[in-house]
Amino acid sequence: MSEKRETRHVYGEALLEAGRLNDRIAVLDADLYRSTRTVLFRDAFPERFVDMGISEMDMASTAAGLAASGMIPYVNTFAMFITAHCYDQIRIQICYPSLHVILAASSAGLTQGPDGASHQSLEDIALMRALPHMRVLVPADGVETRAMTLAAAQELDGPVYLRLGRYPVPDVLPADYVFELGRAPWLREGDDVAIIACGHMVSAALDAAELLAEQGVDASVVNMSSLKPLDTGAVERAMAAPLVVTVEEHSIIGGLGGAVAEVMAETGGSSRLLRLGTRDVFGESATADELLDKHGLTPTGIAASISRAMGRL
Repeated sequence: MSEKRETRHVYGEALLEAGRLNDRIAVLDADLYRSTRTVLFRDAFPERFVDMGISEMDMASTAAGLAASGMIPYVNTFAMFITAHCYDQIRIQICYPSLHVILAASSAGLTQGPDGASHQSLEDIALMRALPHMRVLVPADGVETRAMTLAAAQELDGPVYLRLGRYPVPDVLPADYVFELGRAPWLREGDDVAIIACGHMVSAALDAAELLAEQGVDASVVNMSSLKPLDTGAVERAMAAPLVVTVEEHSIIGGLGGAVAEVMAETGGSSRLLRLGTRDVFGESATADELLDKHGLTPTGIAASISRAMGRL
């Protein structure tokens, strides 16, 4: 297994790379540039970097103005702040005119850890998924983070929500991986259960599949890193298994679990759905590992939940 990396750190390196390739890229940050790792871009291109201070709503509006003027702005702060504080600006000033603004949401999910409920974004995907024109991307590892960061400027248009974390995860994708919007890579094949995961939970799902294999359960693992547009074909393919399981570091309401449930309900079929994530609760202050364990989002917890759903426990 590869060395573990935080996706926010890889993002900072990839953003610097993108800045070297395209002088239209500008970076805005809300006084968190060391944590979001935009400090690398700041030091290399100070003329294209603006620290907006603790003024997230103003930052979103400024980004809209830059995009309308032909720049490609990357907007950076914690996921909780960029979605909850700036929702009106994102909705009216960025999404309504479909401006090319990349919202780089750092330190997302439970694994923000000791900062607690005020800083743990468990509803952000639901908020961004509901916005017309918004693309929602959740990279599984460092390889995919780099690919998505570069694609956001080079290949995509319109608003993009890029969800990044501070929890170190191993690379699960090959070094030559090519990101395709709306396509979910199939990482493991199995007939008994299909696990669809996103973000930090992809590596956990792969480990859970190994634990299930020891029990004689053959599991597929799908990396649903593009939540909007969603790879509906991958969901339909997963429905060949009698049980489909979604795993996310987010509320099961409106996130990956909700998106997959929508497709399954419209498609029909006999597969059951098990959604794993937080269950209509706020976060709390603890270490990232303690929180993942409490919510059953470790490999052991995921495997145990699937075993129970299959009547094996």
